[in-house]
Amino acid sequence: MPDLLWDDVKSFFDPDLMGALPDVRVPDASVEDWQVVLDLVEARGWTCQYSEGETVLPVPRAEAVLSRPAHAECPELRVWPTVGVLAIFRFLDMDEVDFDVDLRELQGQERLDAFCAFLREIGRSLGKPVLMDPEGGHGHPVLGFDAEADRVVLLAEPLVR
Repeated sequence: MPDLLWDDVKSFFDPDLMGALPDVRVPDASVEDWQVVLDLVEARGWTCQYSEGETVLPVPRAEAVLSRPAHAECPELRVWPTVGVLAIFRFLDMDEVDFDVDLRELQGQERLDAFCAFLREIGRSLGKPVLMDPEGGHGHPVLGFDAEADRVVLLAEPLVR
C-alpha cells in the first residue's frame, strides 16, 4: 500500500501552488548524517554527479565538502534515484541535509511512490524526519518521512483549488 495517494496530495505537487522546486530537508543534521546520505547514494547505485561550479569531480567525503571556505562555490550532488526523478543536494550547511526536487517530474501515483521511497530510504538511514516545504516556505512542511511511523505522512491539510 502506498504511503500517500495521489488524489489526496496532488495539490502539494502543483508547481503553480507550491513553486516548482520545493525544499526537502533533514533538520538537526551533522557531518556524519551527510556522510550517511553520500554512502546511501553509493550503496543503492543511484546515478549521481558531483560538481563544484562547472567542474565535475568524484564524490568526496562529507567532511571535505562541508569544510570548504565560505567564499567557495557551493558544491552540488545531483542524484537520480529513479529514471526521470532528480534530487539536487546542496552542501550549504552541515546542520541540515537539504535538496531540491522538481515537482514537474513528480506527477501521478507512480512518481509519488518513487519520491516517497526516496524519502523513506534517507529517513530510515538517518533515523530522522525528512520534510518537504513549499518553495521558499522553510519551516512549514506539508509532508515528510516520519521516523516513528516509518512512512511518509501528511503534515498539513491539502490545498483546495
